Amino acid sequence: VSGIELTGNTHNLDIQNVFLNLDLAIPCGLIINEIVSNALKYAFVDKSEGGEITINMKTTGDFLELRIGDNGKGLPKNIDYRNTESLGLQLVVTLTDQLSGTIELDTEKGTNYTIIFKHNQVKTRI
Repeated sequence: VSGIELTGNTHNLDIQNVFLNLDLAIPCGLIINEIVSNALKYAFVDKSEGGEITINMKTTGDFLELRIGDNGKGLPKNIDYRNTESLGLQLVVTLTDQLSGTIELDTEKGTNYTIIFKHNQVKTRI
């Protein structure tokens, strides 16, 4: 991510060599961008505390599993990420629906999303 420096913070990438068609690559990129941007903006109160952002992507049979998370302060308890006024979270949910995928949120330690969708599905074009 360009232009943002988190002193003392790290990022972890564990991404299999996965090839995505354009119908999957664009929504995946937008989802990753939105979740990482939110983590950089809101997850770490003290930017020097050793925050960590993790992105994992792997295939499991016909499905692709994308995990994006941080070890920050987590979402406020009163937020329902599926029904929120936050345009960013609305975008994540809408893009996951566009992929015919599922999204789960774990806030036990930070904020961690797991998104699962069918790998290289082909959409009918007009």
